[in-house]
Amino acid sequence: MTASYFDRGTGRIAYDVQGDGPLVLCVPGMGVLRSAFRFTVPALVEAGHRVATMDLRGHGDSDADFDAYDDPALATDILALIDHLGGPALVLGHSMGSAGAVIAAADRPDRIAGLALLGPFVRDPKSNPAMALAQRLLLTRPWGPAAWVWFYGTLNAGRKPADFAADTGRIRQSLRRADHWRSFVRTTRTSHAPAEGRLAAVRAPALVLMGEQDPDFPDPTAEGRWIADRLRGELLPVPEAGHYPMSQRPDLVNPALVQFAGRIFTRA
Repeated sequence: MTASYFDRGTGRIAYDVQGDGPLVLCVPGMGVLRSAFRFTVPALVEAGHRVATMDLRGHGDSDADFDAYDDPALATDILALIDHLGGPALVLGHSMGSAGAVIAAADRPDRIAGLALLGPFVRDPKSNPAMALAQRLLLTRPWGPAAWVWFYGTLNAGRKPADFAADTGRIRQSLRRADHWRSFVRTTRTSHAPAEGRLAAVRAPALVLMGEQDPDFPDPTAEGRWIADRLRGELLPVPEAGHYPMSQRPDLVNPALVQFAGRIFTRA
């Protein structure tokens, strides 16, 4: 899919749009690309939605010369793109993308029709000094990009997508571009405390989809329940899926998203 670009002043955000109908915006997580939703988009387009996918700052086709790479900055990109495309929108947020979506929904409830959060990071994990040191070492060049690609494989615990090799190739190629690696490292330093602080202010309907084997969380289902309870939303545990349920189990995730989107826009 050829990228379009949206100027944010200090850089451009890459996105693409397919279909017609109510707007659904797909926001990927840190270290992956808008192609993370490659199995999601066709199902939503077929169901009658206009679906946009975006790359994070310093990822994929987006520029890598921004001055901030944190959750609040991502929230402003989400809202600006919705305004640019004509909202409101149902936002599908994955991992860090969920944190930006939560802040956006709290700040501009008129622009966010609903939230579907996949493998969401909306609060900081408990600190482990040894793990923090290991992460800093892993993210040091020259082995940093290869270390992330390896770690990405472990995050796909459960069923791996049939096109996993091609998917990792796209990520590897993105990390080789210009200052994308440096931008990725800056993104890893993001705190999700701003998102946690805004959870209670969200009024949009919410669906949380959590891979039951997600290695990012000691107890993925418990983390999903904690988030769903605070958003007064629903939880869908996804079996045989790790941190990427939308690409690992589209057979289960797509019907749930299509049904949720139908309910959201029927309400509107």
